[in-house]
Amino acid sequence: MKSKILLLSAAVALSFSFAPPKKHTPIRLNGTWQLITGTTITKGVSVITDYTKTSRFIKIINGTHFAFLKHDLNAPKDSSNHFDAGGGSYTLKGNQYTEHLDYYSDKNWENKAFNFTVTLKGDTLIQKGLEKVENENIDRIIIEKYLKIGN
Repeated sequence: MKSKILLLSAAVALSFSFAPPKKHTPIRLNGTWQLITGTTITKGVSVITDYTKTSRFIKIINGTHFAFLKHDLNAPKDSSNHFDAGGGSYTLKGNQYTEHLDYYSDKNWENKAFNFTVTLKGDTLIQKGLEKVENENIDRIIIEKYLKIGN
């Protein structure tokens, strides 16, 4: 009897060892995303910004590149519009997303790589990582939440 139970237990354990591996759905970043909120954490101090009240910020991602555009919603009509833009190539391996900032309105940020962990929850993209630009004295964690607004 003991040998039958032992044999049955071994058979069950063996059947689980041949179970197919779980398939991981790749993260699909392609599309147009609107930045909703951003959290910066500098030396333990968190600041949350709602990007829907005073500005419009979108990020466009295709198969190889990203670009972002930001402008003030209530900007003056003269040249002090505070328009911001940048972009470059990116890599995505699993949930590790790295932006290579090739173009930016502030040259101190150009030619830098920014590493993020990304997650998708429905139509929301959450991007978290370290933002470090020595020439600007910036060293902080950022968490950005984007809502998908187009393909």
